[in-house]
Amino acid sequence: MNTQLTLIEASDVEADRIAQENQLIDEALHILDRRLFTRGPSLTSPDAVASYLKLYVAPQEHEVFGVIFFDARHRVLAFEILFHGSIDGASVYPRQVVKRSLAHNAAAAIFVHNHPSGCTEPSQADRVLTARLKEALALIEVHVLDHFIVGEGRPLSLAEYGWL
Repeated sequence: MNTQLTLIEASDVEADRIAQENQLIDEALHILDRRLFTRGPSLTSPDAVASYLKLYVAPQEHEVFGVIFFDARHRVLAFEILFHGSIDGASVYPRQVVKRSLAHNAAAAIFVHNHPSGCTEPSQADRVLTARLKEALALIEVHVLDHFIVGEGRPLSLAEYGWL
């Protein structure tokens, strides 16, 4: 057998193997990018946020409190209902909100809770809670964008009313 011919055939096989591996690596990197950088729905306006939250929170029979977590470019990382309560209240613990914000590596957040009675008027307790959560999240550099109250009609935005 010709040694020269054997070397050429071996290098062609090696080149094909490397080309296939490079294609596989490119596909894996594409999958990794999709998994790491695909975000949730695009919520670019208060109306879009209100509609999104109404779909998820209005059907709840009892009061719930949730958070939309955002990255530094205000793209949705996740939405979680963190606390469940009774028909007229839910206990919310700032420590848990901070923990979940850190777990998502969030840069910003929007709070939401519902009033099963349908009335979206914020109580004094709602305003105090919002201020406490805003202070707690400021310590870990998470910016609070808004707090929505979901009930009958369009959800109320505390930020739109200047209460944030």
